[in-house]
Amino acid sequence: MKEPAEPLSGKREAPHVGDATPDRTQRLLNRAVWDTEGMASQVRRYAAAGLDTAAGRRRRRGLAVGALDETGHPKQGTATAGVKRQYMGCAGRVANGINTVHLAYVRERTGHALVAARRWIPAEQITDPDTAARTGLPTDTQFRTKGQLAIDLCTHAYADELTFDVICGDEVYGGCTELREFLEARGQAYVLRVASTCVIQTPSGDRLTCAQAVTELAGRRGRGWQVRSAGAGSKGHRWYAWAWIATASPRHHLLVRRHLATGELAFHYCFVPEGQPVVVSRLVRAAGLRWPVEECFEFGKDHFGLDQCQARLHDAIARHTVLVMAALAVCAVTAARLRHRTDSQAPPPATPDQPPPAEPGLIPLTVPEIGRLLADVLHHPQPPDHALNWLTWRRRHQARARWFHQRTRLNREYALVN
Repeated sequence: MKEPAEPLSGKREAPHVGDATPDRTQRLLNRAVWDTEGMASQVRRYAAAGLDTAAGRRRRRGLAVGALDETGHPKQGTATAGVKRQYMGCAGRVANGINTVHLAYVRERTGHALVAARRWIPAEQITDPDTAARTGLPTDTQFRTKGQLAIDLCTHAYADELTFDVICGDEVYGGCTELREFLEARGQAYVLRVASTCVIQTPSGDRLTCAQAVTELAGRRGRGWQVRSAGAGSKGHRWYAWAWIATASPRHHLLVRRHLATGELAFHYCFVPEGQPVVVSRLVRAAGLRWPVEECFEFGKDHFGLDQCQARLHDAIARHTVLVMAALAVCAVTAARLRHRTDSQAPPPATPDQPPPAEPGLIPLTVPEIGRLLADVLHHPQPPDHALNWLTWRRRHQARARWFHQRTRLNREYALVN
């Protein structure tokens, strides 16, 4: 009796699709022959085309933004591809888990979806042949920083003919010189967050950190600030004070955002290629369109199981991610196309003391609601004993796992005694 190298996955998905065991889901993720990269390409093209079509129905199409960010989920042990003790944003602390860099396609005032993903693999897993073989890493795997993974994602998106008005990202990507040079070589405008210690060169030739530039050139509360909306959210417009600071390069600028209540500053290093107008309002809008990728992560995890993959091998996790991206894209495009037909909200209040409307109406169908509707339509009839069979299966699987754990501990104890 030998413990399998790859633990059973699909235990959460299989009961919902009517399967009696996780075997079919496990085969789909691990042993079935299908082109993961080819499917990712199809998801990209479908999501971008669908959101563009929905945006075309509006009088103003809005910006098309590529938003870069990473998300992770905790994993136990050391046998999973990419696992390491590292800072996990989902946990808010250093924890054992895996991190994946994503690219989202965001259509202003229309919708957004995840269109590319690459898992970050620590160097020690790649250089250790035993670990690489145990976690199923491809033989040509090379260590890539998160900034370099972002370059890979953008390269795949460009190969699939996706176009972006602006690329956005947080400090992880703004601090990557290689990524900025890659985007500039393609003539791609970007608005990337940078640290307060990032150094810029002013038109006068002085070298200042971003924090120093704000103090000396804009003033913490001086005339250099103007209040603009970073876009409308579910609770209304998100107002901030913004400062626009020139650099020695006419194509590069520093855009500074200040929170109106707390005074907290955020710095964005901007590039606008030759031939495109340098419009502050356009880049402010672009900076505000980075947040939808966080909503993609929220929907992906809460409603599509993005962080619930129980596989350990590299290819199985990649396939799980692509399947989640596909489901999210279908729901995002459907919600975008139905937006104008399902929105019956009452007009927003015009004054702070305005009484509420008698009938508030309905918000447009959201991605989670579309997912629930599709799940109900595609629901498979289940036999009367389906729930009991799965209860028995889970208890038997846990008993088998407990037996192997106990045998492993016995072997370890015997080795210590002898």
